[in-house]
Amino acid sequence: MRYGFWLPVFGGWLRNIDDEYMPATWDYVRDLTVRAEDLGYDLTLIAELNLNDIKGPESDSLDAWSTAAALAAVTKKLELMVAVRPTFHNPALLAKQAANIDRISNGRLTLNVVSSWWKDEALKYGIPFDEHDDRYARTSEWLDVLDNCWSQQHTSFSGKFYDVDDNLLSPKPVETRKYSGAPSIPTASSSGWVGSHNAYPAGRPTLYAGGESETAKNLIAAKCDAYLMHGDDPSTIATKIADMKQRRAKHPELPPLIFGVTGYCIVRESEANAEVGRITAQPDPTQSPAGFANFQQWVTGSKLEKKISLRDYSVSNRGLHSGLIGTPEQVKQRLADFEGAGCSLVLLQSSPQHEEMARFSAQVIQRS
Repeated sequence: MRYGFWLPVFGGWLRNIDDEYMPATWDYVRDLTVRAEDLGYDLTLIAELNLNDIKGPESDSLDAWSTAAALAAVTKKLELMVAVRPTFHNPALLAKQAANIDRISNGRLTLNVVSSWWKDEALKYGIPFDEHDDRYARTSEWLDVLDNCWSQQHTSFSGKFYDVDDNLLSPKPVETRKYSGAPSIPTASSSGWVGSHNAYPAGRPTLYAGGESETAKNLIAAKCDAYLMHGDDPSTIATKIADMKQRRAKHPELPPLIFGVTGYCIVRESEANAEVGRITAQPDPTQSPAGFANFQQWVTGSKLEKKISLRDYSVSNRGLHSGLIGTPEQVKQRLADFEGAGCSLVLLQSSPQHEEMARFSAQVIQRS
């Protein structure tokens, strides 16, 4: 199991608590990320939204790409997984930008490709908002352009959303992934890809993606390297992984998918349930409703497989459903269950992160 953490670019993950003592500032995220390397974490996921999804649109939030470039220069081992939304980025220009950051990091940049769901955000930034299936059609073309620019010179593309004529991109991304825990690169044979089950093609940053609609899952199976899931119990995750493996099998020329799951983590020798009660309590209407204002847009824009309540939404990305709550032994067993289900990556959220990430490292990672 590889251990990742969400970078707190929004100042936290709890919609009903205003101040989590983790400000959305460069100083905080720099210190947290540098410390995480020493604590044994493998990667950080840097979410991309121009408005604050957790604390309300008028609250501070960090830009994903400039933050990633800065972190590339001050870290040495961590994989830097940056969320990217095709709606907001020309693919050829993003390929150039990402290749440069990958060079700064010496081969540690990866992408989490996200098809946008927040209509209000798009309109406030002058970006046309496509409906769900059109967003994924755009993403499909976007991925083709990105891959072409990274792998070839003098590449052209003509589609519904993008036209690229004789692209030149130098330098390309680093050919070998260099982050801590990076899988080995396989070789291709007549019977398909062989080697590590976590393998991916050389010369391209790993492409992660998540989504629960049929359109999303089919696209990910055809064009990405890894499938990321919102919080759910290990049995549900195992069913999702089996489904995605079947979809991937329709593309025998590709290596097996990598699977990861999000979880909000509370490690306590006792009183873990009391902490759950604190972070899921109904919000004070005079304090925190701004973080809940986009609930309906998220639900309708994402086409989720299950209905969620406002209590679920109080913690980002359905994180409590993963059940990473309890004593160190209970949490380690839950992680083992996820590994048994087929996950090789867990993306953790916690609050406040400096303290909780240190606790998780000492009581779970270092004891495993």
